[in-house]
Amino acid sequence: MNLSKKQILVTGAAGFIGSEIVKRLLSEEVEVIGIDNMNNYYNPLLKEKRIEDIEKFNKNNLWHFYRINLENTEKVEEIFKKHKPNIVINLAAQAGVRFSIENPMSYIQSNLVGFLNVLQGCRDSKVEHLIYASSSSVYGGNKIIPFNESNSVDHPVSLYAATKKSNEVLAHSYSHLFQIPMTGLRFFTVYGPMGRPDMAPMIFADAMLREEPINVFNNGEMSRDFTYINDVIDAIYRCCLKTPYSNDRFYDNKPEPSTSFAPHRIFNVGSNKPTNLLSFIEILELALGVKAIKKMKPMQPGDVEATFADIGRLRNWVNFSPKTSLTEGIMKFASWYKEYFNSPYYQKK
Repeated sequence: MNLSKKQILVTGAAGFIGSEIVKRLLSEEVEVIGIDNMNNYYNPLLKEKRIEDIEKFNKNNLWHFYRINLENTEKVEEIFKKHKPNIVINLAAQAGVRFSIENPMSYIQSNLVGFLNVLQGCRDSKVEHLIYASSSSVYGGNKIIPFNESNSVDHPVSLYAATKKSNEVLAHSYSHLFQIPMTGLRFFTVYGPMGRPDMAPMIFADAMLREEPINVFNNGEMSRDFTYINDVIDAIYRCCLKTPYSNDRFYDNKPEPSTSFAPHRIFNVGSNKPTNLLSFIEILELALGVKAIKKMKPMQPGDVEATFADIGRLRNWVNFSPKTSLTEGIMKFASWYKEYFNSPYYQKK
């Protein structure tokens, strides 16, 4: 498939993952329509910086950006009608497990109402393929390691996870009813330069450079499948090149949850190499050249002890293989963060 002949709509285009996939597509001379509401969930200056960086890749005027909320049905309809995208990559969402406990309504509006507007746009515009972001959080209280797409995701432990599970269900229904090929990607703890300030790498790095204590939840007895941003972008790009189709043998034996009689597929996107939280902190200390002041804390509501992605299905589907080790990725992140910490884009506290 030649993506340079396609128009691709990316929601959450000023976000961490969104801005990086936009740059990758523009570098391949793909026309990209970006949507983002530029909200202040975290430092909006960082989002502005990402948009500035995108412009450096816009050498052939293939970049169109709209600052709107996905909940605005009329505006979303206008953009779909105007551009008629071939592929949609939906990365816009209200993120954060802990924030969802205190601000549930923002998750319903953004992650459900906004996502429904995207689905309607795909339906009305007869989009060729929708790729949408899900999350490892859908595995909830699952204790089977590594997390496999065949595992149950019916027991979320946070509202954020529940909205992501809902996205998968809504997407499947539209895929079935209107025969729209759709791919759901369950991301596992994405990190790297220009990352989200509400994620552990940036929270820890910020505190450590300020010589302030970091909160280590569950007394450090936690592990995460940290996934470097470049590997995530490679997974998304590869999925753009392969359109899902229905599984004609879905009912032959036990139905496989990651496939369907509809043209809908779900895949894990992770490193397949979980790291203990205390080991992660040690690598970050080495990369930043400072020691962390650790403050041990109990487990937080809505959190899980471990995540570990089985990526066999995505490897078989698009030959995906993560290339960046945690040590290499953290070194790149730390190098960027030290520069960012002293830049005008850093929001002083």
